[in-house]
Amino acid sequence: WGQVTSLRVIPATGPPEAVIETYRGALRSALDPLAAGFVVYPARGLALEAADGVTDFGLYFTYFSFFLVVSALLLASLFFRLGVEQRLTEIVTLRALGFDQTEVRRLFWTEGSVLSSAGSLVGVAGAVGYAGLIMWGLRTWWVDAVGTTLLTLHVSPLALGVGVVGGMLAAVISIAWTLRGVAAATPRALISGALPDAAGRRGEGSRASGLARRAPAVLGLVGAVVAAATRAGLVDDTAGFFGAGLLLLALLTLAWVLLGQPDRQGVAAPTAWSVSRVGLRNATARPGRSVLCITLIAFAAFIIVAVDAFHKEGGEATTDRSSGTGGYPLLAESLLPIVLDLSSENGRAELGVSSFDDEIFAAAAYARFRVRPGEDTSCLNLYQAKDPRLLAPDAAFVAEGRFGFGRTMADTEAEEANPWRLLDRVFDDGAVPAIADATSLAYALHLSVGDDFILNPDSDNPVRLRIVAALTDSIFQSELIIGEQHFVRLFPAHEGYRFFLVDAPADQTAEVTAALEDRLADYGFDVTSAPERLAAFHRVENTYLATFQTLGALGLLLGTLGLGTVLVRNVLERRRELALLRAVGYSTGHVSLMVLVENGLLLFGGLGAGTVCALVAIAPAWIERGGQFPIMSLGGLLLAVALAGVVSSLVATMVAVRSPLLAALRSE
Repeated sequence: WGQVTSLRVIPATGPPEAVIETYRGALRSALDPLAAGFVVYPARGLALEAADGVTDFGLYFTYFSFFLVVSALLLASLFFRLGVEQRLTEIVTLRALGFDQTEVRRLFWTEGSVLSSAGSLVGVAGAVGYAGLIMWGLRTWWVDAVGTTLLTLHVSPLALGVGVVGGMLAAVISIAWTLRGVAAATPRALISGALPDAAGRRGEGSRASGLARRAPAVLGLVGAVVAAATRAGLVDDTAGFFGAGLLLLALLTLAWVLLGQPDRQGVAAPTAWSVSRVGLRNATARPGRSVLCITLIAFAAFIIVAVDAFHKEGGEATTDRSSGTGGYPLLAESLLPIVLDLSSENGRAELGVSSFDDEIFAAAAYARFRVRPGEDTSCLNLYQAKDPRLLAPDAAFVAEGRFGFGRTMADTEAEEANPWRLLDRVFDDGAVPAIADATSLAYALHLSVGDDFILNPDSDNPVRLRIVAALTDSIFQSELIIGEQHFVRLFPAHEGYRFFLVDAPADQTAEVTAALEDRLADYGFDVTSAPERLAAFHRVENTYLATFQTLGALGLLLGTLGLGTVLVRNVLERRRELALLRAVGYSTGHVSLMVLVENGLLLFGGLGAGTVCALVAIAPAWIERGGQFPIMSLGGLLLAVALAGVVSSLVATMVAVRSPLLAALRSE
């Protein structure tokens, strides 16, 4: 590196001022910054490229909002249909006074357009407020997830305009679909106050009936094929997620078919079972309305289960070698490399560890890793890592075979038993085998097992890293791991070891931490808890999931509102029937049981369909990333959905029980 740190220039002849200017110009023209290692980076271009490469969470909001939007459209269509049914006598009167069908339709179109326009404007204002609330939460409640408080909301006028137009079009289409039923209704049906159900019973020998019976099997088969293709890696997780939506559609069409089947069994005395059967058959009086109610609950359950299934718990110390910490209670990093082995007595002696502390040091085992500094590849980095940090474990760590793995490129029994041995592979094209955490691969690097990552792609010596295995939920989310022999060959300037995993007895972790940080302070040794590191990753991931769960909460609100509306409307339509049952001997308890059973069929049918399809939808990604099923939190959410449905049922039951008996009987 040379022996000289400064130069004194003495002019031989001439005035010093003129010589200085000449010398300064000549020196500048002779200097070559690139030859001296000076590099110019396009900072803004690299920042924009890194920002574009990260996971766009707006897409995830779009994915989950798809089911929410469909639920909202179904609910809007339901409310509009119910509103039309309440005004059927008005329609009959208008037609009797000379208004033709086109004019009546135009009146309802105008009314619906005004309402949809107002609703779209209110919805856009609510969307801006909702987005602002999310951004405020990321700056305050969830600041650990993004690591900055400088996030601001960017509102695009184009996006707002598209939202207004889309909402109006969706509402107008719903109105048009409803008015078709009015046009097809006879005057007698209009006077009776009930529209024909578009999803009512079909003739058993009709073509529509045959297609309806085949639809569940066809849709279920297609959904199963898409799910299997996703599990095999032939289709990406997003396509598989929506493929499971076909399974949900299959279950909904199956419910439509079953509810449209006639009941050939009679009902005898008012026993608990017979009354319950009456409640079950009440749901078939309006099969289209019942299926719509099941759909609303199913969509809400689908979102809730699909999001919460990835909720990660844990962070407590464990000795399980296949866990996310590998059974290590501590991890440490040093600013300066350490060449000597802390596991050997001679190594500790040369490091200056006294014999007094030797007993504490000897009680722990140390796994050493070489380190090439780079960018963080975990969820703590808002940008895509272009130059990730690299670790290289020593042979002792590889031989132990700790941590759990998802997908691997293992070909032999030894590699399947210990995927760390894949780091010793030699590829013909010169690629270097690498291992990464499955979460980082999916969301930060956008890679999968078998893909390549190019280090220094614009340099004369690019390095091709080939992902050979994926760790499941580990503490190695911030880096890529390669073999030590490849590391030494490619990065000889990075000597020694700077990352350590410490396996100490649970009752001595505090003493080992204090001894390491004190005796190795000259190396900048810093010890942290491995479970806490893993828990920090979980907190960030769970924070993002919490934002998505708000969509599930909105879906639950829509589903509950739709369920309550359907039940109350059904009770009001059948108040004369219920009054007659009361008059011939059925008690108030029998009537309440009928309503509760009907509600239970719709509620738990929707919950079951949505839950099953959500589990199928997220199964490939969930298995690959080694997710743990959050039974407690998921059970609590589904219980909340069930309680919301029960509340709706109680409201409908109160309406049914308190209906005036005499007035209803007079009109029967």
